[in-house]
Amino acid sequence: MTKSFAHVLGKGGFGTVYKGKLPDSGRDVAVKILKESEGNGDEFINELASMSRTSHVNIVPLLGFCYERNKRAIIYEFMPNGSLDQFISKSMSTKMEWERLYDILVGVSRGLEYLHNRCVSRIVHFDIKPQNILMDENLLPKSSDFGLAKLCKYKESKISMLDARGTAGYIAPEVVYKSYGGASHKL
Repeated sequence: MTKSFAHVLGKGGFGTVYKGKLPDSGRDVAVKILKESEGNGDEFINELASMSRTSHVNIVPLLGFCYERNKRAIIYEFMPNGSLDQFISKSMSTKMEWERLYDILVGVSRGLEYLHNRCVSRIVHFDIKPQNILMDENLLPKSSDFGLAKLCKYKESKISMLDARGTAGYIAPEVVYKSYGGASHKL
């Protein structure tokens, strides 16, 4: 599917993402191979549990997965315009229209609103950053990388957490400093 992992799309804290093709349809996909972890694969289970509950135009669709002993992979729809940070870097040489930036912002916001308020199970992502927003062929933004996500019951307003989650510089202050209040779906 990935032609021996020939085309790297990106690397993150939990693994590497490769471009691939589905053998039956030839459809382009992104295959995230998770690093072997010493734990029981909580990040993998979180990502699968979170993504399998979603269906929204601004969320990257889960197409499949592999969970075979220490081999763990997640197959997503391929996003040809890469991540938002790559897209903005490429577009810096040309003047980007405010309308385009506004549309991207609204799309990201709609995806988050869906996760927090309209999804089957409320999901708090905990790692929203430009590298985890992917752009499809029509420049529609889609949230991805749910490895640090946490499911939250609709009756709960605060989430119990033992440790901080997310990328430094993007973590909500409530997660780190308890004096700001607890983490919630309102992050």
